[in-house]
Amino acid sequence: MKDVLLRIEGIQTNADGEESIIEMVTEGKFYNKPNAIYLVYKETELSGMEGCVTTVKLTEKKIFLKRFGPTVSEMIFEQGKRYAASYSTPYGDLDLEVHTKRATYAISDANKGNIYIEYEIKLEGLTESKNRLNIQIM
Repeated sequence: MKDVLLRIEGIQTNADGEESIIEMVTEGKFYNKPNAIYLVYKETELSGMEGCVTTVKLTEKKIFLKRFGPTVSEMIFEQGKRYAASYSTPYGDLDLEVHTKRATYAISDANKGNIYIEYEIKLEGLTESKNRLNIQIM
């Protein structure tokens, strides 16, 4: 385990083309396991998910993102694939469909690197958004 600094940028574009950008820098933990790399960090008020802990798991072909706390979600990102996901909030549960357009990462031997994901979300047929997530491990 290694303490790391993370710069996280999330950009969401709604059906009307309006962009919402969230940027934050936070401390996290980096774990290099035999079959996966893990990043664990606490969400802040800035992300709108204060009190949640996010775990990003990097495997050879997939990126997993899990959140625990007041909001619970699990998303799987694999380039060109669609996955069902769930999103539990204090106000109720929602079903999502996540379609990954691009999912890449590069991590150096010094445990620094970048994770980039482009994906679309359909939320119970109610709303659609295009999303980009960029996590820089510094």
